[in-house]
Amino acid sequence: MAVKAEREPAPELPVARVLPMMPLAHLDREFDYRVPVELDEQAQPGVRVRVRFAGRLVDGFIVARVATSEHPGKLGWLDRVVSAERVLTPEVSDLVDAVARRYAGTRADVLRLAVPPRHARVEAERVPEPVTAPEVVPDVEAWAAYVHGESFVSAVQAGRGPRAAWQALPGEDWPTRLAELAAVVAGGGRSAVLVVPDQKDLDRVAAACVALVGDDLVVPLAAGLGPAMRYRRWLAALRGTARIVVGTRSSVFAPVPELGLIAVWDDGDDNHSEPRSPYPHAREVALLRAFGTGCAVILGGHARTAEAQALVDSGWAHDLVAGRPEVRARAPQVTALADSDHALARDPGARAARLPAIAFAAAREALTSGAGVLVQVPRRGYVPSLACGKCRAPARCRRCNGPLSLPSAVGPDGAGTPACRWCGVADANHRCQACGNRSLRAVVVGAGRTAEELGRAFPGVPVRTSGGGEVSATVSAGASLVVATVGAEPVMPGGYGAALLLDGWALLGRADLRAEEETLRRWMTAGALVRPAGAGGKVVVVADAGLPTVQALVRWDPVGAAQSQLEQRAEVGFPPAVHLAAVDGGRAAIEDLLAAAPLPDGVEPLGPVPLPPGERLPFSGDGPEPVEVERMLLRVPRAAGGALARALAEAQAVRSARRAVGSVRVQMDPVRIG
Repeated sequence: MAVKAEREPAPELPVARVLPMMPLAHLDREFDYRVPVELDEQAQPGVRVRVRFAGRLVDGFIVARVATSEHPGKLGWLDRVVSAERVLTPEVSDLVDAVARRYAGTRADVLRLAVPPRHARVEAERVPEPVTAPEVVPDVEAWAAYVHGESFVSAVQAGRGPRAAWQALPGEDWPTRLAELAAVVAGGGRSAVLVVPDQKDLDRVAAACVALVGDDLVVPLAAGLGPAMRYRRWLAALRGTARIVVGTRSSVFAPVPELGLIAVWDDGDDNHSEPRSPYPHAREVALLRAFGTGCAVILGGHARTAEAQALVDSGWAHDLVAGRPEVRARAPQVTALADSDHALARDPGARAARLPAIAFAAAREALTSGAGVLVQVPRRGYVPSLACGKCRAPARCRRCNGPLSLPSAVGPDGAGTPACRWCGVADANHRCQACGNRSLRAVVVGAGRTAEELGRAFPGVPVRTSGGGEVSATVSAGASLVVATVGAEPVMPGGYGAALLLDGWALLGRADLRAEEETLRRWMTAGALVRPAGAGGKVVVVADAGLPTVQALVRWDPVGAAQSQLEQRAEVGFPPAVHLAAVDGGRAAIEDLLAAAPLPDGVEPLGPVPLPPGERLPFSGDGPEPVEVERMLLRVPRAAGGALARALAEAQAVRSARRAVGSVRVQMDPVRIG
């Protein structure tokens, strides 16, 4: 009978501290394993390993090598080193710890966001020789348009860590401005990470970076890449062969060496919020990373979030804005509905019309001059939403109270049977719950229907659409109508002659804490694509001129609007003036979680309240019967946010250890509260 050979431990630092990739909260800690002598060279901090845990093999990362273990029992052995590539750098490891603490999550969940799956063939490929970055001189005149703009660029060039909230001017070539900052950092031997919300912006910024420093130093990272290509580019960032990373939200974790700059463009975009646990926001991860490394950080956009304004008010970041004369010279002329008694007298139906006379006039003038017209609509499709034809009350489903809509495919006569967008049940005999009327009218017309209507109104003018599955990054210059959904507005060389912002009430009327902020951000993003007023550029917003959000657009004052939003939220006690945790689940599970660990002093519970049916999908219940999902909000002062996150993480660990029944989701400072 053969005798199994006794394994020998490594001669130095024979103990490896391993973080297993386990989904259970109570296992979110390191476990010590002995390192056999044959794995001594490969088993370095940051590599992927396989270890035996509770009788089965699991993946993990070596966090550290130590001489002795505090564990009193017998240690197991490392089973194998999956790859000798040190994919978890010390800086990213510290960032993962900070993000898990900030969002009351587990490090295993954060690591799944930060480190992509391994691709063995890509790891074995030849590593290209590093390329020296060319010397790039930023456009001093462009940066001089902003107060302290030249000082910020100089600080970045000198390797210091300036922090700024940047309000890009209308018509600004912001991809080139970001590329200049990244090129300056790369020229100094450091790395830059530029985070954008979507593929359209990623392509523009990456192209601007390549134009300045060449292909070899720039790697675009996006979720749409295949696993091999994504891992190849990620390794280029890790190994330092590429010094500039441009990507969407997960690229904020890119393991670049010697990070000198991290930039987040349009931090108010929902795409920056991770939909997977622990739901981190790219802006907050960037701030944590800048705090930990001391690198420069810039939050840029045409509008400004209340969170960015809070950073400026606290002194942590500085304003990077242009003076009012420069803003007036670069901004288009903005006109709202019936902004004077004279305008209302000329067009009495302006308040009720979807496309009032001032919008037609602006579009006709731009097309006559050979310029394009951008038409922004809130929804894609045909006629997504309905209301009572008499009293205008929203049409609701009699079964679940969800919104009624017409199907995307309607009959040849343009008719269709209204159906609920939540439960899908058709209602051919709908009657208004408010007045009893049976007639219905479209209240939010989609991009498809809008394009048809404008095509008939302006015969012979090309009509293009952008949105849904077909988003155009650019369109050719010339007289044309471009109908785009919010966030899908393409760039036209030379700028549009006019922009029509339709159905503004649909954006402003949402029951959401961020409705006004989001609406202004969408409007300003579209308006920034229009020529200056001096060149004939006009923006017509179909919304009441007396609304504060509309007034902020007319004045082109994103900073004032953000300051107002911050003051309003401080008054009612909502983020970012306070920290807020949303706990979703069945009522019994929520109560069990809150009883599992002591909450810090000053916690104010709000709720629980039932979530709408459309938000119940993540929870099916752990038993045979579905559980009604509710939401409990926990509010604490800013200073107690860390204590609340720790308490919730501890509570989840307690429930995980005793295998408590009932799913619970915890989100710190959720993007959507309404």
